[in-house]
Amino acid sequence: MAELQQLRVQEAVDSMVKSLERENIRKMQGLMFRCSASCREDSQASMKQVHQCIERCHVPLAQAQALVTSELEKFQDRLARCTMHCNDKAKDSIDAGSKELQVKQQLDSCVTKCVDDHMHLIPTMTKKMKEALLSIGK
Repeated sequence: MAELQQLRVQEAVDSMVKSLERENIRKMQGLMFRCSASCREDSQASMKQVHQCIERCHVPLAQAQALVTSELEKFQDRLARCTMHCNDKAKDSIDAGSKELQVKQQLDSCVTKCVDDHMHLIPTMTKKMKEALLSIGK
């Protein structure tokens, strides 16, 4: 049961990341490459100036990748805390003498609720990241 829930979340997150990559990150990569290429066009620039120019071109993409990584880590942490709470409740139930099958059903139900709750967060998280990526890209 937990594996099925994990797969649900993974597919939703993968879909979100692919969407961000297609709609936002690729454009930023194109801008970065064009910007880097233009740095080399100034024949009067020193090698140091060209390198600094290229580094400046890479900043928005690096910020975008850091933003996506950070948001995904926060999402994973929240989901992990929720499932850890489920595990703690299951352990407490076993310690209190509950039957194993009952505890397993309770655990499955709790984990499913965690996943459902977090699946509902994905659209908002996606919107927030897209807005932040657009502001980085400006």
